[in-house]
Amino acid sequence: MAFVLFSLGSNAQRHRRIDAALTALHDAFGELLISRVFESHPVGFDSPCNFYNLVVGASCPWPVAQLNQWCKQVERDNGRDHSAPKFSSRALDIDILCVDDLTGCIDGVTLPRDEITWNAFVLRPLAESFGDYRHPIKGTRYRDLWQAFDADSQTLWPVAFEWQGRQVSAPEPLEVVTLAPARIR
Repeated sequence: MAFVLFSLGSNAQRHRRIDAALTALHDAFGELLISRVFESHPVGFDSPCNFYNLVVGASCPWPVAQLNQWCKQVERDNGRDHSAPKFSSRALDIDILCVDDLTGCIDGVTLPRDEITWNAFVLRPLAESFGDYRHPIKGTRYRDLWQAFDADSQTLWPVAFEWQGRQVSAPEPLEVVTLAPARIR
């Protein structure tokens, strides 16, 4: 079974769509490791609605192609229009960031996902909740990548978020922010 890191994002009915994505992930894979939820301004386009973003880790028995198809179906089930321009509002975005330490183009999916190192809304949740994990190509811990990142270049802030009656995110770090023990690579 592979350990997968996912990036979730939405700027349309954000709470409902992120809630639905977490439920779908939980239903498919069981225990989840969940970062805090961050609100951020859109990157690459203008929109009146900010995004909610977070990172989720889960153990997955599926090959990358099946996992990617599943993610796209969950996105469609939650209103995602895959024909929309790349830099536009999103009902739901579920990106596969890493699958264990796989690198390269696997079943049409580039691993690890490039945006890990250039989007604060991906790197900060990784650094906070998966800080001792290492980038599969760079070999650098996510917390160290975040420390070297120009945090002032992209504005984001943590927000409160409840899922299944449990607070999984708060403006200040929670004592326990995951739903399973962390695995360190």
